[in-house]
Amino acid sequence: MFNWGILSTAKIAQEQLIPAIMQSELGNVAAIASRDLARAQSVAERFGVPHAFGSYEEMLASDKVDGIYIPLPTSQHIEWSIKAAKAGKHVLCEKPISLNAEKIKELVSVQQETGVLIAEAFMVYYHPQWLKVQSLIAEGAIGTLKHVQGSFTYFNRDSNNMRNKPELGGGALPDIGVYPTIVTRMVTGQEPRSVLAKVERDPEFGTDIYSTMDVSFSNFDMSFYVSTQMALRQNMVFHGDEGFIEVHTPFNAGLYGFDEVTLHNQNHSEVQSFRFGGLNQYALQVDNFVRKSRGEDVRIFDLQNSINNQKLIDAIFKSGESGDREAV
Repeated sequence: MFNWGILSTAKIAQEQLIPAIMQSELGNVAAIASRDLARAQSVAERFGVPHAFGSYEEMLASDKVDGIYIPLPTSQHIEWSIKAAKAGKHVLCEKPISLNAEKIKELVSVQQETGVLIAEAFMVYYHPQWLKVQSLIAEGAIGTLKHVQGSFTYFNRDSNNMRNKPELGGGALPDIGVYPTIVTRMVTGQEPRSVLAKVERDPEFGTDIYSTMDVSFSNFDMSFYVSTQMALRQNMVFHGDEGFIEVHTPFNAGLYGFDEVTLHNQNHSEVQSFRFGGLNQYALQVDNFVRKSRGEDVRIFDLQNSINNQKLIDAIFKSGESGDREAV
C-alpha cells in the first residue's frame, strides 16, 4: 500500500481526501501533521490514523510516508511542495498549485532533480463524465463545437475563511475559476489564445469576488463567470451546430447533484442521458496518482497542464486590470 501523509488538518483534507484515500484501492493514510500536535492527534484519532506529528518538518523526515497531500493555503503551496519533494516524498498539492504560471516552472525543475511525482489536485480530471464529454465531442455528436458556456458560484462572506484573505491566495478565480478552464481544455484538446475579462473585488476583503470573461480558442469561443458572492450554481454547456452537451454537476460531482451528462440533438427533440453513479472522483484521483508514482502509464494532471491552465487565470487577471483583451 502507498502510505499517505496529510500535511495539515484542513477542512478539505478531512471532508474529502482522507475519506477518499480510505476508499481507494491503493492508498492508506499513515500520518497527519499540524503545527498543533493536539490538533493532529485529534484528527488522527477520528480517522484511525496511526501517526500524528506536531510539525510539518517531522512528517517530511519520517519514513512512515511515501507521499504527501498538501491542503495548505494557496500562498504556501509552492514552498511546501518543494520541501516535500526534496525530502523524497511524492507530492499531491491542492489546487491552485500556484498563483502564477511562472512559479510552477520551479516545481518542474525540482521534479526533474528529485525524481518524485508532483501533481496538482484536480479531481475533476479523473471523473469519467469528462471522458464521456471528450469522446462525444471527438466523435462529432454535436457537430462542430462553436461555444462553451460555464458557471461556478457560491456565497461566502466569512472574513475568517481563507478564500476571503488575499494574503493567503484567496479569491474566486484561484478557488473556482480554474475549473471551467481545465475541463474545457481537457475535452477539446485545445489551448486558449486570448481573453477579455471583467474582474470585481470586494472593497473590504480585497479578493476577486466576481469575474466574467470571453475566451477565444482556435475554432470556438468560451464564456464563463465565477463568483464567491452569488447564489450557488454550477453548469457547463458545449454547444455545436448539430446539438449540445450539458454537464449538470460539472465540478462537485456527487455533492451538488447527481453526476449526469445529457446530449441534445439539433432541434431539441431527442435527449440522451449518461449517468455516473457511485463514484468518488477524489478516490479515482489518488489511485491514479499512486499508479503514476509507480511508473504506470496512466492519466495524470501533470505540471505542464498546470502551467497551461494557470496561464489563462493570469491572463484573466491582467485583462481585468487593463480592460483590454490579453493574450494567454
